[in-house]
Amino acid sequence: MALNVFDHDEYRPPVWKSYLYQLQQEAPHPRRVTCTCEVDNRPKYYGREYHGMISREDADQLLSQAEGSYLIRESQRQPGTYTLALRFGNQTRNFRLYHDGKHFVGEKRFESIHDLVTDGLITLYIETKAAEYIAKMTINPIYEHVGYTTLNQEPTLKKHLPHSPEALNGPAPAKDDCNTEERLTSLVRRATLRESDLAPKYEKVHNFKVHTFRGPHWCEYCANFMWGLIAQGVKCADCGLNVHKQCSKVVPNDCQPDLRHVKKVYSCDLTTLVKAHNTKRPMVVDMCIQEIEARGLQSEGLYRISGFSELIEDVKLAFDRDGEKADISSNAYEDINIITGALKLYFRELPIPIITYDAYPRFIETGKITDPEKRLESLHEALKLLPPAHCETLRYLMAHLKRVTQYEKENLMSSENLGIVFGPTLMRAPELDAMTALNDIRYQRLVVETLITNEDVLF
Repeated sequence: MALNVFDHDEYRPPVWKSYLYQLQQEAPHPRRVTCTCEVDNRPKYYGREYHGMISREDADQLLSQAEGSYLIRESQRQPGTYTLALRFGNQTRNFRLYHDGKHFVGEKRFESIHDLVTDGLITLYIETKAAEYIAKMTINPIYEHVGYTTLNQEPTLKKHLPHSPEALNGPAPAKDDCNTEERLTSLVRRATLRESDLAPKYEKVHNFKVHTFRGPHWCEYCANFMWGLIAQGVKCADCGLNVHKQCSKVVPNDCQPDLRHVKKVYSCDLTTLVKAHNTKRPMVVDMCIQEIEARGLQSEGLYRISGFSELIEDVKLAFDRDGEKADISSNAYEDINIITGALKLYFRELPIPIITYDAYPRFIETGKITDPEKRLESLHEALKLLPPAHCETLRYLMAHLKRVTQYEKENLMSSENLGIVFGPTLMRAPELDAMTALNDIRYQRLVVETLITNEDVLF
C-alpha cells in the first residue's frame, strides 16, 4: 500500500522518497519458459524462449506456473510477426515484439529479451501498486525547496532533510544503496550554482533528453526514485538536471547551463551560451565587434569581402576551445575580414537564428509594409517576440552596424549593403519551399536595413 505523504500540513521533503525504490526490489523476476523441442525458422535474435506459432491459449497454459514467466511466439493471425507473452497479475499479457538490432515493445530499446522483460515487470509492478502515488509525485516537490532560486549554498539544504531516515517514507533502503552524500551530489551541485547579481535574468527552458542512469537514481524535482533498467528519466543536456519524464513537464524554465555540459561556442543555442558564461551577449559577438571597431571600420568592403575560409575556421575552433581567452588580435589574424567572417559564421551556425523561426513570419510581413511609420511600428512589435538574449544581441549588433555606416565614405558599406549581407545571416526561413525563400530575401534585406537605420528608435 502506498504511503501517503501528502496529507501533512507541513511538507518537509526528505533526502529522497524510498517507496518506489522498495517496490522495484519487490517486482517479480523474469522466468524464461524454454521450448523443449526444435522449432523451425526461429529468428536468430531469439533464444529458447521462442516457441514458434502456438496459440494464445497454449501460451497462457505454459505461463500459468509463476509470476514473471515469459515466452515468445509467432502470431497465428499475422505470420511473420512476434508476440511477447508475459505473466503478470495472474494473467497473461501479450505485447507486439519488434527487433531492429535491439528488442522493443514501446519506446525503450534493449540489448536482450531478459532486460526487456525485467524492465517491463518493474514498470508494470510499480505502476500497478503505486498508480495514485505516481500521479501525486509532482505535488510539493523538493525542487521548490532546493531549486536554483531558493537554494544558494549547501548549508541551506540541511534544514530540509528529515531528522530520521524513516521520516515520511518508511524504512530507508540498505546503507550501501543510500549514501546520503552521494545521492545529494547533483542537488548540491545545483545549489552552488550562484547567479551573479550582474548577470541578466534570461529565462531558459531545460534541454531534456531521454537518459539511462547507472545505478539507483533519484529525481531532482520530486525526489522520488527513478525506476527501471534503462531510460528511467530525462537529463538536461545543458545543466545536468535529472528528472522523471513526467516531472520534466512541470519543471520551471530556470535552466542554469553548466560549462561542463556546454562544450562549444559555435552551434550552441544563444540563450544557453550566455547563461553558461553569465554574460548579456555571446562573448564571440562582443569580442569580434570590439576587434572590428578597433581596427576595421574604415576597411573597404567590410563584411562584404570574405576572408580565407581556413582561417575563419581557425577562429571558430579557437572560440570553441578557449572561449573568451581566444586570441583574435591583429597579431593572430591581420586581415580584419577573417574576424568579420567568423562573426557572420557564428550567426549562420546558430541552431535557432537571431530572428527566431517563430518570429520570422512577423518580421517578413513587416518588410512588406511600404509606409515607413507603419513599418517601424510593426517592427517594434515584432521585436517583442524575440527571446531577451536574442533581442539584446540584435540590439548590440545593429548599434555596431550603424557605426559601420558612419564610415561609409571609407568602407563603402551603406545600411542597404549591410542589409544584403546580414539579411539571410540573421533571418532563416523555417522550412519554406525554395521559391518562397528566394522571394523572402528582399524582405530580409529591408528588415535589417530598417533595424540599422532606426536602431536608436527601435531598441
